[in-house]
Amino acid sequence: MRIAVLLGGTSDERDVSLASGAQVVVALREAGHDVVAVDTVRGILGRDEETRLLAGAVRLDPPGSAELASLDEGHTVALVREPTLADVDVFFLALHGGSGEDGTIQALLDVSGVAYTGSDRLGCSLAMDKEVTKRLLRDANVPTPDWLTGPVTAEQVEAALGLPVIVKASGGGSSLRLVLAHDRRELDDAIAQSATWDDVVLFERYHAGREFTVGVVGDETLPVGEIVPKHEIFDYACKYQPGLASEIFPAEIPDALSERLRALALHVHRALRLRDYSRVDFIVDDAGRPWCLEANALPGMTANSLLPKGARAAGISFPELCDRIARLASERRAAHST
Repeated sequence: MRIAVLLGGTSDERDVSLASGAQVVVALREAGHDVVAVDTVRGILGRDEETRLLAGAVRLDPPGSAELASLDEGHTVALVREPTLADVDVFFLALHGGSGEDGTIQALLDVSGVAYTGSDRLGCSLAMDKEVTKRLLRDANVPTPDWLTGPVTAEQVEAALGLPVIVKASGGGSSLRLVLAHDRRELDDAIAQSATWDDVVLFERYHAGREFTVGVVGDETLPVGEIVPKHEIFDYACKYQPGLASEIFPAEIPDALSERLRALALHVHRALRLRDYSRVDFIVDDAGRPWCLEANALPGMTANSLLPKGARAAGISFPELCDRIARLASERRAAHST
């Protein structure tokens, strides 16, 4: 197949998307496909630019607002209709956060009538909005930590949820705009900080425990993985800086717990109308109770990201995983054409 990998974007997860996209390009070529890399901001990339991206790493801090403000991806539709991309069979989305994951670009691709990987505009928008996700999980009888939606006072948060408490942006990803407030002073600081996020703010009951993740590909779950961060929570630094987290696949847990987490992950995937692939994250507390934290419609796709590690534990190489995801989109398009 001829595949165009969409990467970059203008969200604060741009660095993560560039890393994912560059490695997906290489993997798809190893799987035998004709691949072109397309930055939704800068356009079609040459091989030299691809090589530079592969050699880079996710920075310690995400791109700042000034840097992101200088970028423009308003020509995404024009890119899709670029004559050199007219014969593309599938657009592979390696975008994270912002308009690349909230359903905006998916809607534009739907209007353009092209085949693309991952969830559609509905699934992406449901998973991206953490408050909506939690409401749907509650309705689907999936355990998720209790929460309040801002604006609320520190007194209201402490009375309803106790301390420590998680403070996070409803539309955040990669653990950006995420704070664990241990006491009233830290909670006051987090509330003040969250006023600058330009997003709905969630206050979520904190459950201490072990963190697990489950990938879904097609309609099947991958082996459960355990995440052991060096920091108190699995924050942005732990996710992308070497040596700050251990990721164990498959997780060393009883079969019954593994089966429970995999069943819940598939239930979440379906409840949020996700398709092709996703990753669902959990905390299992000291009493052995699982709590679903969130679902990722477009999880990280470097070879060392969590979903590919889960696939590897199932005997699926990174090129095979990327090939399988691309073929799911191609088969869906073929089915709709008949």
